[in-house]
Amino acid sequence: MLSSLAVGRSEVFGLLEGEDVLATANAMRAMGATITRLGEGHWEIYGVGVGGLTSPDNIIDMGNSGTSTRLLMGLMATHDIHAVITGDDSLRGRPMARVINPLQEFGATFDARGGTYLPLTLKGTDIPMPVDYTSPVASAQVKSAVILAGLNTPGITTLRESVATRDHTERMLSAMGAEITVSEEGEGRIVTIKGEAELKPITFEVPGDISSSAFPLVAASLVGNSDICIENVGLNPLRTGVIPVLQSMGADIQIENERMLGGEIVGDIRVRSANLKAITEIPVDPSTMIDEFPVVFCAAATADGTSHFTGLEELRVKESDRLGVMAAGLKANGVALEELADGLIIHGNGGKVQGGGMVETHLDHRIAMSFSVLGMASEKPITIDDAAPIQTSFPSFIDLMNGMGADLKTL
Repeated sequence: MLSSLAVGRSEVFGLLEGEDVLATANAMRAMGATITRLGEGHWEIYGVGVGGLTSPDNIIDMGNSGTSTRLLMGLMATHDIHAVITGDDSLRGRPMARVINPLQEFGATFDARGGTYLPLTLKGTDIPMPVDYTSPVASAQVKSAVILAGLNTPGITTLRESVATRDHTERMLSAMGAEITVSEEGEGRIVTIKGEAELKPITFEVPGDISSSAFPLVAASLVGNSDICIENVGLNPLRTGVIPVLQSMGADIQIENERMLGGEIVGDIRVRSANLKAITEIPVDPSTMIDEFPVVFCAAATADGTSHFTGLEELRVKESDRLGVMAAGLKANGVALEELADGLIIHGNGGKVQGGGMVETHLDHRIAMSFSVLGMASEKPITIDDAAPIQTSFPSFIDLMNGMGADLKTL
C-alpha cells in the first residue's frame, strides 16, 4: 500500500503470497499502481505518489482480508475516489463502522449495508480536513486507517489511543520519509502525521509473522520430543504477547540472534516440547496477541488445570465469532469448558484431548490452523470442514507442518 503511494520503484523480498496480500495488490493496481511479481516473494512496485490514486473501473473484492479492507478505506477516504468494496461471506459479516466513523470526519462518505457491513460504496473527498481522533477501541486497524487518511490531508492529523497497539504502520512511514511523531500518553500513545507527504521508495525484506509462527510454536510444545527453530521472525514488542503467555504456561521457548531489520526487531525462536499448565490470568495486554488466542485455547485444552481467558470481546468480531466457534470446536472434541461473554474457561486434559469431532471453521483461517495443531495432540483425528481459508494467510502451512513431522491430510 505505502509503496504504491511512493514516487518511484520499491522492491520487496520475502513477501507472503497469501490471498490477503494478493487481493491487496490487485486493489492497488486497480487504483493506478504498477505491481509486478519478479519471483517467489520478490515483488516490485512503482507508486503513483500520495494523492495520485484514481477510481477503480470495477468493484474491489478483498476476499477474506479485514485488515486490508480497513486500511484501504483509510487510503481512499482522502483521495478523489469513488469505489465499491466487497468480500467473501466472512468479510461481509465483519463490522466496518469502527473505521467509517473517523473517516467520515475527514469528509469521506460511505453507504454501507446496514450502516456497517460490506458491500459498501465509498466516496473519497478531494478537500479533506485534518482530524484529532480518539479511538474508542484498542485497534491498530482503526489507528492505521486514520493515519493513512492523514497522508493526503493538509495539516496535522492526530490519533489518540488509550492502549498502545501494533505500530508497523508508524515504523514503515517513518522509514519512507513521512513526518510522523509518536508520544506516550499513560498506557496509550498519541500519533501525529503531517499531511501531503512525499514518500520515498524503499527496498524492504519482510520478516516472518509472529501470528503465523504461533502455530508451529504451539505444535512443538504439544508434540513430544520436538525441537525446532523458526528463523527471522518479527519480534515487535506490541505483537509478541503469545510468547510470554506460552512461557507462563511452561512452554520451553527461547529467543536467539535478536537483531534489527528494516526498522523492526527480528530474531530466531527456539521451542522444545514441554508439559503445559493452566493460566488463570493473561500476563500481557490482549491486543499484543489478539490473533493468537485460538491456538492458545488449543494449548490450554491440553494443559494441566483450568485456564481462564477474559477481556476478549474483540474475538467476537474477527473473521468469525472466534469465542463461539472455538468453544463449539473444542466441545466437539471432548474438551470441557464454559463460554463467557468476553472469554472462555477451559478445563485442560493434562495431556491429549479426545478428538474425533468435526470442526466448523466458518471460513476462518485461524480456526482451521488451530484445530490442525490440536489434532497433533488428540487421541482420535480431528476433522476440519474446510481447509481452503488457510490460503488467505499461510498458503504453505500444511506442507511446512508435514515437513516437520505432522500428519495433516486434505480430503
